[in-house]
Amino acid sequence: MSHMPELVIRDLHVAVEGKEILKGLSLEVKKGEIHALMGPNGSGKSTLANTIMGHPRYEVTSGDIQFKGESVLEMEADERSRKGLFLAFQYPVAIPGLSVANFLRTALNARLGVAETNGSGAVPRKKGIAPKEFRALLREKMALLKMDESFAGRYLNEGFSGGEKKRAEILQMAVLRPEISVMDETDSGLDIDALRIVAEGVNALAGSDMGVLLITHYQRILNYIKPQFVHVMIDGRIVHSGGSELALELESKGYDWVRDKEEVQS
Repeated sequence: MSHMPELVIRDLHVAVEGKEILKGLSLEVKKGEIHALMGPNGSGKSTLANTIMGHPRYEVTSGDIQFKGESVLEMEADERSRKGLFLAFQYPVAIPGLSVANFLRTALNARLGVAETNGSGAVPRKKGIAPKEFRALLREKMALLKMDESFAGRYLNEGFSGGEKKRAEILQMAVLRPEISVMDETDSGLDIDALRIVAEGVNALAGSDMGVLLITHYQRILNYIKPQFVHVMIDGRIVHSGGSELALELESKGYDWVRDKEEVQS
C-alpha cells in the first residue's frame, strides 16, 4: 500500500544574497527509495541540500519543504536533524580534540530526544544512551561498515583522508538512523577504492527504514549504488526524471541533450 512520502518539496524557490538559485523545484522521497540528483556544476544541487537542512544562508522565497507531513521551514537545522533528516557533507569539517565516538554519542542523545519531546524537535532533557549500550551499538555499526574500531578514538576528521572523512559521515548515518539521508556529492574527491568502500556502506544501510537523496555530478558512484529514480537538475529546476538507465545516458551524452530538450519544450 502506497504511503505519503516522508520528504515533499513543492515549488521551491531559494535565493542566496538576493540571487535566485532554485527556481520552482519539486521532489518527493519516500523511505525505502534511493533517488539520484544529477546536474552540471552551478545547477543548484548543493543549494537544495543545504536548504533542506536549514542552512541560514539560503533564503526560501516561496514554496515549501515538508517532512512527515509538517513544514520544516521555521525549524533550525538541529530540529530537522532530531526529526529524522540527515545531511552528509561534501566537505566535512575537522574538529580537533573531539573523538568520533564522543561526537556520535552526543549526536545520538540529541536524536533520541525526539520520542520524549513528542516529535517537537525541542532539545531533549533526558540523560541519554548509557555508555555501555552506546559502545555496543558503535561496535555493531562499525562492523557492519567494515571499519577498524580504532577509528572511533580518533579526533573527528582531523588528519583524515578524503575517503576516511566520507566513511565517518556514513558511520554517523548508521548510528543516527535517519529516515531521509541527503548525501551531497559524497563521491567528490574519492579514488575508486574509497568510492567503492563508501558505496558499500551506503548499500549496507539503505533499506525500508531510510530513503536516500544522492546528489552527484558524475555517474561513477551509481555503478555501486543503484537508484530507483534519477533526476536531472539544470538552472535551479528538475527538468527530467527517469530510472537508473538515465544516469548511463547522461554519462554517454552529457547534459546538453537535456538542455536542448528543455529549450524545445519551453
